[in-house]
Amino acid sequence: MKVTFKGNPVNLGGNELKVGDMAPKVNLAGNDLSEVTVGGAKDHVQIIVAVPSLDTGVCEAQTRKMNESIAGAVGMKMTVISMDLPFANGRFCATNGIQNVTTASDFRAKEFGNAYGVLISEGPMAGLLTRAIFVVGKDGKIAYKQIVAEITNEPDYEDLKNAIGQMEGVACGAKCCC
Repeated sequence: MKVTFKGNPVNLGGNELKVGDMAPKVNLAGNDLSEVTVGGAKDHVQIIVAVPSLDTGVCEAQTRKMNESIAGAVGMKMTVISMDLPFANGRFCATNGIQNVTTASDFRAKEFGNAYGVLISEGPMAGLLTRAIFVVGKDGKIAYKQIVAEITNEPDYEDLKNAIGQMEGVACGAKCCC
């Protein structure tokens, strides 16, 4: 997939995953430096969201929308991942009232970025994650993938909502997933 930043092409590093692939199990740093694990089989559907930095307007708006939309959802959990330090993630959540999604950092080893193929490998954003969403079924398989073509744009929320609506064992309100 071609990705751009302000219209300029950007290369992504790591392993490109496809729908149907097993979602790699990856350990990340939580806001309190505890371990947060995404991927693999779980007892709920996982919505894994990668953003470059919560300290940007687009990432902030996206995370706020997703936090509001997942309130009251049953059978799924959402994790927003960036390269931001856990302390900054915690401050962001406290300041913005983010309570329905988990934020996690891939700053230690860039394990998530490499395992999911969303690590920006060159240019002014090198070392950050591109904007992407993965929906992982309870079986640990990727059921949906969206890599946003222009990093400065928000994702296609309607497409995500449709994908989640097809997942078994998930229930949410009218606002679910943006």
